[in-house]
Amino acid sequence: MKIGCPKEIKPQEFRVGMTPGAVQEAVAHGHSVMVETGAGLGAGFTDAAYVAAGATIAQTADEVFAASEMIVKVKEPQPAERARLREGQLLFTYLHLAPDPDQTHDLLKSGVTAIAYETVTDRNGGLPLLAPMSEVAGRLAPQVGAWTLQKANGGRGVLLGGVPGVAPAKVVVIGGGVVGTHAAKVAAGMGADVTVLDRSLVRLRYLDDVFGRDFKNAYASSATTAELVAEADMVIGAVLIPGAAAPKLVSRAQLSTMKPGAAIVDVAIDQGGCFETSHATTHQDPIYEVDGILHYCVANMPGAVARTSTQALGNATLPFLLALADKGWKRACAEDPHLLAGLNTHAGRLTYAAVGSALGLPTISAADALKL
Repeated sequence: MKIGCPKEIKPQEFRVGMTPGAVQEAVAHGHSVMVETGAGLGAGFTDAAYVAAGATIAQTADEVFAASEMIVKVKEPQPAERARLREGQLLFTYLHLAPDPDQTHDLLKSGVTAIAYETVTDRNGGLPLLAPMSEVAGRLAPQVGAWTLQKANGGRGVLLGGVPGVAPAKVVVIGGGVVGTHAAKVAAGMGADVTVLDRSLVRLRYLDDVFGRDFKNAYASSATTAELVAEADMVIGAVLIPGAAAPKLVSRAQLSTMKPGAAIVDVAIDQGGCFETSHATTHQDPIYEVDGILHYCVANMPGAVARTSTQALGNATLPFLLALADKGWKRACAEDPHLLAGLNTHAGRLTYAAVGSALGLPTISAADALKL
């Protein structure tokens, strides 16, 4: 198969879809790989490293898209990239379609077969291609939140871990999944007073058994959430409904109950955000203020640590990438229901029900798409 890896063009996105190691593996399987010049520089991978791994270097994105049967990326295709996609081509990347009608309509119009990293599943019900970036974003959240809390950035001027004689900051993490667990671990490690909220008693018991007194947990009733948010110096939104728009768990009215200069870090912003006042920002301009509360809502947080993120993502995506290239997408998906769960569009049809529900669009099942 002819595989193409273009340079990411989303603002301040430094990750790349394939490492030189992944290229070497694909070439060893008999495939050809074309990488756009400079695609890996943000993550520390030179064109020479890709050539040594067996790739050819293209001078433009147009060349990559035109020559490739499968496009491997990190972030959702931007408008200029979507215009280059075509029917019969395979796109393998993060999509996050539920809060993005423009992208969804463009992908359907193109006819491209799009498999989204974030909806591929595993036998345990997990999301193996989302997990590594969730781990990175979770660990970054307290770090960027601590920076947001600094007075020079408009925050309360509170040190996350406090000092002897001065209490640490109170951090509330809404959601006890992969993002929330890693956020809580790091925030607690920085010395903060941390509480994780979740509606799954099974998950709360797990967190209590594994982490004990490292951080607290509580059932995420509306009343408890409102009470703890009002007391918090930092609130981290870490809620995920796979493939669907994130629920709005903190209203604008609740901001008036929070401490002036408190920080919100919305890690769920890729799926629309879990705070009513959230809208996506970039690494270049990451913070905005609403009613005295600082919002950090960068939609590609892991891009800030591009080398770590690229390597972690590549470790997870490579087996699926090779399956798609070796077998073709139809056979690979027919043989692996977890990969089939990643199918979001094919031949102008939407194949993921949660996206259809969020956007009011008709869908067909992924299994039916295999028959088209």
